[in-house]
Amino acid sequence: MAGNEWINGYLEAILDTGATAIEEQKPTPVNLREGGHFNPTKYFVEEVVTGVDESDLYRTWIKVVATRNTRERSSRLENMCWRIWHLTRKKKQLEWEELQRSANRRWEREQGRRDATEDMSEDLSEGEKGDALAEMLLCETPRRKFQRMVSNLEVWSDDKKEKKLYVVLISLHGLVRGENMELGRDSDTGGQVKYVVELARALARMPGVYRVDLFTRQVSSPEVDWSYGEPTEMITAGPEDGDGDLGESSGAYIIRIPFGPRDQYLSKEVLWPHIQEFVDGALAHILNMSKVLGEQIGRGQPVWPYVIHGHYADAGDSAALLSGALNVPMVLTGHSLGRNKLEQLIKQGRQSKEDINSTYKIMRRIEAEELSLDAAELVITSTKQEIEEQWGLYDGFDVKLEKVLRARARRGVNCHGRYMPRMVVIPPGMDFSNVMVQEDDADGELSQLIGGTSDGSSSPKAIPTIWSEVMRFLTNPHKPMILALSRPDPKKNITTLLKAFGECRPLRELANLTLIMGNRDYIDEMSTGNASVLTTVLKMIDKYDLYGQVAYPKHHKQSDVPDIYRLAAKTKGVFINPALVEPFGLTLIEAAAHGLPMVATKNGGPVDIHRALSNGLLVDPHDQQSIANALLKLLSEKNLWVDCRKNGWKNIHLFSWPEHCRTYLTRVAACRMRHPQWQTDTPEDEMAAEESLNDSLKDVQDMSLRLSVDGDKSSLNESLDVTAASGDHEVQDQVKRVLSKIKKPDSGPKDHEEGNKLPDNVASKYPLLRRRRKLIVIALDCYDKSGAPEKKMIQIVQEIFKAVRLDSQSARFTGFALLTAMPASETVEFLASGRVQANEFDALVCSSGSEVYYPGTYTEEDGRLFPDPDYSSHIDYRWGCEGLKKTIWKLLNGPDGERNSTSSSHIEEDIKSSSAHCISYLIKDPSKARKVDDLRQKLRMRGLRCHPMYCRSSTRMQIVPLLASRAQALRYLFVRWRLNVANMYVFLGESGDTDYEEMIAGTHKTIIMKGVVGKGSEELLRTSGSYLRDDIVPPQSPLVAIVNGQAPTADEIATALKQVTKSAAGM
Repeated sequence: MAGNEWINGYLEAILDTGATAIEEQKPTPVNLREGGHFNPTKYFVEEVVTGVDESDLYRTWIKVVATRNTRERSSRLENMCWRIWHLTRKKKQLEWEELQRSANRRWEREQGRRDATEDMSEDLSEGEKGDALAEMLLCETPRRKFQRMVSNLEVWSDDKKEKKLYVVLISLHGLVRGENMELGRDSDTGGQVKYVVELARALARMPGVYRVDLFTRQVSSPEVDWSYGEPTEMITAGPEDGDGDLGESSGAYIIRIPFGPRDQYLSKEVLWPHIQEFVDGALAHILNMSKVLGEQIGRGQPVWPYVIHGHYADAGDSAALLSGALNVPMVLTGHSLGRNKLEQLIKQGRQSKEDINSTYKIMRRIEAEELSLDAAELVITSTKQEIEEQWGLYDGFDVKLEKVLRARARRGVNCHGRYMPRMVVIPPGMDFSNVMVQEDDADGELSQLIGGTSDGSSSPKAIPTIWSEVMRFLTNPHKPMILALSRPDPKKNITTLLKAFGECRPLRELANLTLIMGNRDYIDEMSTGNASVLTTVLKMIDKYDLYGQVAYPKHHKQSDVPDIYRLAAKTKGVFINPALVEPFGLTLIEAAAHGLPMVATKNGGPVDIHRALSNGLLVDPHDQQSIANALLKLLSEKNLWVDCRKNGWKNIHLFSWPEHCRTYLTRVAACRMRHPQWQTDTPEDEMAAEESLNDSLKDVQDMSLRLSVDGDKSSLNESLDVTAASGDHEVQDQVKRVLSKIKKPDSGPKDHEEGNKLPDNVASKYPLLRRRRKLIVIALDCYDKSGAPEKKMIQIVQEIFKAVRLDSQSARFTGFALLTAMPASETVEFLASGRVQANEFDALVCSSGSEVYYPGTYTEEDGRLFPDPDYSSHIDYRWGCEGLKKTIWKLLNGPDGERNSTSSSHIEEDIKSSSAHCISYLIKDPSKARKVDDLRQKLRMRGLRCHPMYCRSSTRMQIVPLLASRAQALRYLFVRWRLNVANMYVFLGESGDTDYEEMIAGTHKTIIMKGVVGKGSEELLRTSGSYLRDDIVPPQSPLVAIVNGQAPTADEIATALKQVTKSAAGM
């Protein structure tokens, strides 16, 4: 019952006195029923021992202690008993509910595994099964194991210098800077910050790595140091053996992207609605950097990121979107996981699942982790335990199914679109450059600190300031030091350590205890959990009278940490990590590097560290006697202490950063390498010729192209004065010369699929989109009850056209895009019904983002639009169309559903709306339809990765590839044609299809037209208990404007455009 000392004290009082008189300052327990049989001793021993930690009960306890009147004290005590009994019942109820949920999840996982195995018709041979078992991932730190486990991989070596890779790391929350890190400042600025900075620095020093960008949030707030507002910070210049030719942009950099309120430092729980804004900002930087690096090292071709690596759930979510937009591999490191935390919080019984979700946004975090698993090629963990016991809780990862799929892929057997990310154990590295190995030396420096030098000289060496800060607490600083270094978090179990020390007299006589518990100014300003732990620590020091034996300094700098380890080693002390569960335990490696043996929890990462280093003892963190015995053994048996010290030094290289990065790059190199590859790239000389024209000529060219393609149609550019252009033969000749240089694309590579070949009669190779400076995006989901598009959408489109024409200067550079769930044929037909031609739009994004068209650019012989083949190739990643069709039919019609049983089914395949990358179904009865998050969960359990959604007033369900959506299609246009998302204006209703929320946030400007969309599909998006809309969409944003009314006029729309432009400029 660590952390509940007030209850512990009461229990001990009852047990010590046998329900008789209590010593001073403790209440006297009495029978709570006159002449009855209620026994408070038995009650508390049997019921309260399960643990209660409520601040209001603590206040009641204080009042009970202070009450002298026996009757009043008995009354208060009885009231307290019933309150605790009520909490205990509540805890048991929550535990039972979680038990039911866990049982259901286990059943669903088994069902998913069976379904996946049945659908994969070819069975594995016994040999394949044996190979799969042989590939079970073990810790890869020791090099001999690494060589054996990955003998089929080419280990990264110094001969990779010519590669010149660009690596992107993402760590969003907390305060990140390269020097003087404020570790422990708050719960968001901890070990992860140190890890990602050191990883960036170490990767940049590896052969073959040219540049590393570490993305984080820019914070320009008076609450924090000005350095966190700097957009760029260099961490290191690059490899130390770079021979002086490092390159202008080489090295490791912290890139701070502004997102969310610019003047506020936000905790990670409230960053979620701003993730889309970060993604757009990071994408802009990556595109600019790819061009710069292309000029420096890419021979004029863009240099794309080799890998995008997300750290923690928020960065994983961002990395998944960036990876999808750029089509480059993604790697994930979870650090700590939401499902694991949710289980622990529910077991504590203090909060319901709803309260936990409200406080920690835990369901949004879990969905981000699931999305990260969907997109990740590789998941890096610190320990094998993390794979089996933590990632194993997720829908998107199943250890058994992953082995089967991996074995099939290795044999070249069809997996029917199923995929599981690869999990590898690569323990974090450490920089040992500042570690000085010190053999047994005299305590001269300690003697200087407490009264002079060891040789009596008058000029002692400079003593680290932190030594003085620690030793001022200690009566005898020569005694061996037991060192604990962690935040004052309840999970770190500091109070049990202190109790073990306080109640073991031999240990107190032999050693001192030093607790480095982060940095603090005032306890009252700390978070509730940290303040509670620190308060308990101070009370326990007083209770056990440990003054002069325990040090607990208020402040230390990150640069002081090596000196703290060195001080403990000089006293021949021990480092201890008594955490209830430790995901990895980086401090154990740091301590070993400085010559400190360890005592550590047996739960989590320390088991693997102990196996590699063999430099200490493992203990049960709940057993204070075990902790005391282990400390006493190491400190009293000098030969054991020396052996542990030497073993740590001998094996510590296994955890160095070069070793970590070598393993890391080897594993990443084994991923499926991919990057943007355009079949229709513009030759450099043609681009140069076109770019040489001045802006006015470009404008005329745009008009001429649009008019030549569209014929006599009513054009957006009608308001421009084209008479001069039509009469100026010299200008027309210039335009013709440029157009003649633009070659028509050939039929495509011979090895490309026939369906993706470009037709020979493409009107123009390059869409006008690449010449646009602004893009008006119309994504209004206006459908009637049957799912047919409403005529009023045509009227709104025409009003938007008029609104843009009101500013003739801006209209010259503005393009239009239409985003819809309808297929292209139906979209064109619908527009034509309102006398709007498709050529009015520079781009049509159809079938819920699964197809992109450029009217007037790609057309078939019969005039039909031809989809962008580059986009089709882009979104094909992890798309298993046939496997999805079979699984979805089975899920939505029950296990015995048959294709021909459409009469009893509540869905029907919509062949007209389906395409190569869109599976569409008609929903006959929306009340029987599965919610999107429920359907996605079932598909993930079967290894299928995709983007399911409901659309057209809940009358259709469409399944599109994982990398496809209307929001991601806009980012594709940015990557493909360099039309910045920040220069897009997106028109939405106040409701829409289930992908509607994804399009609200971002760096683009959003105009929400209230009253336009009668009915959306949001009721089919989430089940109860899932994350909320507020976790996706920011409550207020200067990038969002509102237009009221069912029939907004051009003037109202123009006013909204000006308003949102002005608001964005003031950010």
